[in-house]
Amino acid sequence: MATASQTLNGARTAAWNDVNPWLVAIAVMTSTFMEVLDTTIVNVSLPHIAGSLSATPDEATWALTSYLVANAIVLPMTGWLANYFGRKRLLLASVMGFTASSFLCGLAPTLPLLIIFRCIQGACGGGLQPLSQAILMEVFPPQDRGKAMGFWGLGIVVAPMLGPVLGGWLTDTYSWRWVFYVNVPIGILSVFLTTIFIFDPPYIKRQVSKIDFLGMGYLAIGIACLQVMLDKGQEEDWFGSHFILTLCVVAVVGLAAFIIRELTTDHPIVDLSIFKVRTYATGVFLMTVLGFVLYGSTVLIPLLLQTILGYPALQAGVVMLPRGLGSFIAMPVVGALMIKVRPRYLLVTGIFLGAFAMWRLAQLNLDVGYWNFFWALIWQGVGLGLIFIPLTTITNDPIPNEKMGNATSIFNLMRNIGASIGIAIVASIQTRHAQIHTNNLTAQVTPSSLQAQSMISGLKSIIMAKQGVDAATAQHMASGMVENTIRQQAAIMSYNDVFWLLAIIFLAMLPLIFLMRPPKHKRGAAMMH
Repeated sequence: MATASQTLNGARTAAWNDVNPWLVAIAVMTSTFMEVLDTTIVNVSLPHIAGSLSATPDEATWALTSYLVANAIVLPMTGWLANYFGRKRLLLASVMGFTASSFLCGLAPTLPLLIIFRCIQGACGGGLQPLSQAILMEVFPPQDRGKAMGFWGLGIVVAPMLGPVLGGWLTDTYSWRWVFYVNVPIGILSVFLTTIFIFDPPYIKRQVSKIDFLGMGYLAIGIACLQVMLDKGQEEDWFGSHFILTLCVVAVVGLAAFIIRELTTDHPIVDLSIFKVRTYATGVFLMTVLGFVLYGSTVLIPLLLQTILGYPALQAGVVMLPRGLGSFIAMPVVGALMIKVRPRYLLVTGIFLGAFAMWRLAQLNLDVGYWNFFWALIWQGVGLGLIFIPLTTITNDPIPNEKMGNATSIFNLMRNIGASIGIAIVASIQTRHAQIHTNNLTAQVTPSSLQAQSMISGLKSIIMAKQGVDAATAQHMASGMVENTIRQQAAIMSYNDVFWLLAIIFLAMLPLIFLMRPPKHKRGAAMMH
């Protein structure tokens, strides 16, 4: 006679196998899309948040930093947490916590309370991406994983594109509080779908009762200091600041201690032995680089549009939409092509398209219009689709299902760390190169330069004719106009430098592709258990 435990396990196994995988995909992607959207939707609302809560713009940026820090701490522990508490239980708790904290963020009367609620929101959202990816990799048979990753990639790549546009519209039309309230109905829908369609597979069970609190502590300290350092580095002048220098030292020591601890303890919260799989290790590195380029350019282009070309925030967000459109078109197609075309061919094509898009952006000048950005971003979006799906599929293919949660946690963590590093480095390079180009161009404007003196004289004559001012005032105004032109030219040149760098980084990824082994599972292969 079967025991109650055996009957329950049998029911869970049957439920897990019988649910339509596309219903599972919709259930997990509802919450994941909401979480990824929240990483960018708040950005455009910061000035409004600062004004409403009587804070400075610099103080308001802690609403972003606190979310990213809490998110990054929880992310790598997701696989362990899923085994310890149960995947469905963890997913439901994460979605409900994220939804409730979003509502509290909208109600926050002061900035300190908003930061606290954002920490809770980030911690609850940290597990949503790896959980959704692990579930999709398991419920879809190997020959259909490309389609599953295409669907998952739509949310991961397109949501950050929609965030600034939706955030700007909600803030302008209603209030900054609605960028948080909008999560409530989505969260309720996600809880409903998760309850109905998500079940724990039979191998998800608590394997150990001992908790590695020391490893957790090292991880939390190391990741938190690293994230704050990357987020505040440019603002604090990097290592010229004792604050940033201290964060760097603590981050290095904390992460080194964490790695040593996880490699030597019997019950690690993050299983680093998975990096012995060459394909996985290479894929994680490539995804880190992709996060660097993707989010680095995501921050760079709106800055260029707003600071140099004078676009308002909402219009700058609209200019970014073609990249999301390119990915939206490419990803379902790439998911279907994964069955017929070798993933390496798709990866190589995507890298060349990504490099080509960066090269196009590196040709910009002060006379550019919307269509100059449109086609470059379309090609970049298509390239990201060609990279993202094959890379995700190949990287996780050799990982057994019982380790998939741990693998996807690390995979998503490294993409986020790559994004933070990319944002920090491109902002720093752009600022410093703008100063270099300004100095070089200013050095050419001398009394002995006939071209410079001719330009100033021409401007002086125009100002005197149109505004009727005296010669001395016109001379001063003409010199100011030349100086402003130099600053603008230096700025656009610095952006071009960074786009060139991103193009080179794209191409540098090519040799690493050939270190990865092609997927073992072909069309018609049986599902792994």
